[in-house]
Amino acid sequence: MIVAFHPLGVRRDGEEWIVGRVDSGDFVVVPDEGMRAIRLLQDGLDVDEVRARLLAESGADLDVAEFVADLSDAGLVAEIDGRPVASPPPLQPTFPRLEPRYLRWALHPALHLALLVPICAGIACLIARPAVFPDLRTALWTEHGAVVLLSWTALAWLTTGLHELAHLVTARAAGVPARMSLGTRLQFLVAQTDVSGVWAAPARVRVTVYLSGIALDLAVCGAALTWSYVAGPHPLAAWIILIQLARVAYQLLVFTRTDLYFLLQDLTRCRNLYGDGRAYVLALARGRRGTLNGLPPRERAAVRCYALLQAAGTLACLALAALVMLPLLGTLIAQAAQHLLHADDPLAMAEALVVLVLVVAPELLWLRTWWRAHGRRVRAWLTSRGWRAWCPWRPRPREEPGRAGSP
Repeated sequence: MIVAFHPLGVRRDGEEWIVGRVDSGDFVVVPDEGMRAIRLLQDGLDVDEVRARLLAESGADLDVAEFVADLSDAGLVAEIDGRPVASPPPLQPTFPRLEPRYLRWALHPALHLALLVPICAGIACLIARPAVFPDLRTALWTEHGAVVLLSWTALAWLTTGLHELAHLVTARAAGVPARMSLGTRLQFLVAQTDVSGVWAAPARVRVTVYLSGIALDLAVCGAALTWSYVAGPHPLAAWIILIQLARVAYQLLVFTRTDLYFLLQDLTRCRNLYGDGRAYVLALARGRRGTLNGLPPRERAAVRCYALLQAAGTLACLALAALVMLPLLGTLIAQAAQHLLHADDPLAMAEALVVLVLVVAPELLWLRTWWRAHGRRVRAWLTSRGWRAWCPWRPRPREEPGRAGSP
């Protein structure tokens, strides 16, 4: 049996190897014997020859056929004996014309040092004159709430786009296809950039990709602080400072898989910190133990600590949503609807309509995004419990890559 792989990215990680497809973000962890088997298979040896070679070299009797089956399930095998193997398609990157050769500067240390200039300048201005930090009067620059809300929303989406673009540019500079999209983290609607292929990159590149968005946020915030110090308070500078600091503060919620979560996962050398932590919490809630026995000893302590943070943080966020955010949202919607229905002034009606749209639209977008990610599992769960009377749909199986239309 001759095996052909997709183009693979490889890096050493302690006593193991991380191997996978940069173009799709699918990776596995293998020991030295597994890495040697992959190398031999890439050299054109068949499965039996590889098994005999490994036995002669190290005395390890590896079931290479089963090993190849596992790699095929992980999406790393392209062909077996010349026949294509179903595997995930490559990730379609956002802005595909941004080729790595045009973006190498994004990984240059000089750029990283340049970003420190506005950050340090902003800190110095804040220390020299603490009043440069915006107050509520500066931020609320007009009595028309709809104008303030519209300005804040537009600026927030603009700066969010710049944050994600920083991830995309640094990932593309490393040769990793990156895709921007919307996602949900608990009750939060977030923009996200898939940079899974960066797992095969060196540590400095991985850290650069993870922290590029935060670095840009802090640089923009520092520039706005410097602007306020030099030119005096300005509503635009005030909003930039508040929005950027809020975004950086959100990154501290590592239990929601923020940028700092991926840095933490990398530093602790865990493979799936969020998934393992979640499984550990659910197992403890069901009275089961030993769920971490399959992990290397060095990962278990990190997963236990993260699981505690994950459980506490998730409960706190859900409590905040139930006790604060939902009542506030309901109040805003009710007030805006009341003003819209009873306002005599066309300008007041327009303002109420703008507020209503700006408040409701993100929640509808959150619902749509959440359903696209989890709707299939919800439908399957409802159907499995016989709730077809009011849930008439049936989950359809995914079309297997390369076999469109098959059941």
